[in-house]
Amino acid sequence: MHSYDITEWGQPLQRALRAQPQPTGTQVLVKIRYCGVCHSDVHIRDGFFDLGGGKRFYMTERGMKLPVTMGHEPYGELVALGPQAHGLAPVETGKSYLVFPWTGCGQCARCQQEQDNWCMAPRFMGVQSPGGYADYLLVPHPKYLVDATGIDPQFAPILSCSGLTTYSAVRKLLPCDPQDTIVVMGAGGLGLMAIAMLKALGHERIVVCEIDAKKWQAAKDMGAQEVLNPSDSKALEQLQAMPGGIWGVLDLVGVDATAQLGVACLRKGGRYVVVGLYGGELPLSTVPLAQRAITVQGSYVGSLGELKEVVAMAKAGKIKPIPTALCSPEEISGVLDRLKSGQVLGRVIAQFD
Repeated sequence: MHSYDITEWGQPLQRALRAQPQPTGTQVLVKIRYCGVCHSDVHIRDGFFDLGGGKRFYMTERGMKLPVTMGHEPYGELVALGPQAHGLAPVETGKSYLVFPWTGCGQCARCQQEQDNWCMAPRFMGVQSPGGYADYLLVPHPKYLVDATGIDPQFAPILSCSGLTTYSAVRKLLPCDPQDTIVVMGAGGLGLMAIAMLKALGHERIVVCEIDAKKWQAAKDMGAQEVLNPSDSKALEQLQAMPGGIWGVLDLVGVDATAQLGVACLRKGGRYVVVGLYGGELPLSTVPLAQRAITVQGSYVGSLGELKEVVAMAKAGKIKPIPTALCSPEEISGVLDRLKSGQVLGRVIAQFD
């Protein structure tokens, strides 16, 4: 089999020839058909996340050792089961599945509760264990295969990260009235998916803040009622003037400016949920935090149960697909470069078959 690996931090992926893995124990083997190319892979390839204030969190601190096969939005055909995997989940060889990539140690209380994404010793695919930028992928247990029958296989892969991440974040703003105004910071792939999730859950008042005017129409096409430039000197004034005030903010960027604007624009009792990993800092005075009774919360990917809920909504036709494009495995590095420079509209999916 071939894989596409980081062999040097910050450099283009290198094609490697490897022995095809064989599943043991409860493992299952998936032949990759598609794998989404996520913006998080830009940071992973660079080898660090910017924490703001000149600080960095290095991927080696997350248990990554080179070479690394990235790719955490895999979709493919189940081709083999390990000797202990039979009968553990209703799966069939020869059938294609979406893979839940946010797996944990399998032993702790969080993993036993199927909250692997909160495991303190994660084994995320494409991070601490080999991911989907390869011909084949070992999955630790058949329960992590989600039946996505009926969903366009060129859209399904991004549900395991973009879809799941935005769904989990949106849920942290609920319950609220469908007419309450929710602000989405950023109209990249995550931002467009967040609009789709809000609309799928019946929300009506969505305002997008995006500095790149070329992405404004895409946000409106997905269902945003208004689009503002957050760098405009009157952006805060415009947001605070929204009818009923701002109930919630989903920050899919996470820089200083979006964080400060997002918290400042909230009405009393409002909620700010940060998802973006661009390395901002948020200085907060505790007095107005209490006086305004606002909530500041982080959200990171989601659980296996939440992914199943996302897939069920997609099967029911409730999630409007965001713009997507295909690339070859050899083109993944170039896509990561374009993501880093903000040149991708929607999402790109690598096709392996």
